[in-house]
Amino acid sequence: QVQLVESGGDLVQAGGSLRLSCLYTSRYTINTVSWHRQISRKERDWVAEIDNEHNAKYAPAVRGRFAISRDNARRTVYLQINNLEPEDTGVYYCRTQELGRDFWGLGTHVTVSS
Repeated sequence: QVQLVESGGDLVQAGGSLRLSCLYTSRYTINTVSWHRQISRKERDWVAEIDNEHNAKYAPAVRGRFAISRDNARRTVYLQINNLEPEDTGVYYCRTQELGRDFWGLGTHVTVSS
């Protein structure tokens, strides 16, 4: 069974930075871990992902401000968000798959004040 626990969300001022963390546990090797965000109760949007070889992909809307990384020894995937904007306010989730099943964490809240 996979478990994902996000942390690092906070209330910050616009222009600030945050680093979100996603701690994962699994019986098997976790390959790709992705970050998603849900803004204003809309659908969760994919923002970035990273595979076990540290290959990263980003949604066009966040490229340049978001940076995803992982530390396999710590079983943690990070999402660095720079130059935060009020439009980044929302709940950030990490997601992965094991044996074809999707697993999600409970999310961490990011609030950006103007």
